[in-house]
Amino acid sequence: MPEISVVIITYNEEKNIARCLDSVKEIADDIVVVDSFSTDKTQEICKSKGARFVQHKFEGHIEQKNWAITQAKHPHVLSLDADEALDEKLRKSILSIKNNWKHDGYYMNRLTNYCGKWIYHCGWYPDRKLRLWDSRKGNWGGVNPHDKYELKEGDKNSGYLEGDILHYSYYSIEGHKLQTEKFSTISANALFAKDTRANWVKLYLSPVVKFVQSYFLKLGILDGYYGFQICKISAYSTYLKYSKLKKLTK
Repeated sequence: MPEISVVIITYNEEKNIARCLDSVKEIADDIVVVDSFSTDKTQEICKSKGARFVQHKFEGHIEQKNWAITQAKHPHVLSLDADEALDEKLRKSILSIKNNWKHDGYYMNRLTNYCGKWIYHCGWYPDRKLRLWDSRKGNWGGVNPHDKYELKEGDKNSGYLEGDILHYSYYSIEGHKLQTEKFSTISANALFAKDTRANWVKLYLSPVVKFVQSYFLKLGILDGYYGFQICKISAYSTYLKYSKLKKLTK
């Protein structure tokens, strides 16, 4: 039976971290929180819940998560963000594979709560994530801030677990807009570092395509008012990313 380390990165997550930690206590043999020097009560809450608490300078989402893996006691790792939690079905699924581990990694669905509403469309669900794996078989990659775990042998030897990661994303539309400003800057810098350049198609057409895909093709219209807001802000985020990339190029 493999022992599982739960690895979480944080920065000022006093609103979310207790829920996250409570959701993994049944399945975790080790819980480590890697924090980027929070100034709120994150550390106090983590220690009260029995988690190991380590502080490390944040140099990027991918970089932080790869470093965080090195702090795990066990090679089999479940990675969560502080604003995520396991639902009951997913907890049971993880407990079952601890007695019957067959794959290098396991995918699971993520269901997002946006301003108090569960979002089932907009391209936000099922939002499959590879979050449980043998850390000797892969590492975090992608383009900041959109990290993803990649198995060295691809996903040929991966499994799927029933249940959802519950993602408590934004508590307000304003919070979403603020995060969009931040993340679009990170994305633009990451693309610039990879020698990617923005042209007029990416700048003006990509946001329109993004909205049409999210709202109509991926049925964001069925999520009502918040579905419209999500699709609109997602399209604007695409515009911001390429607009900022164009400025960097100049």
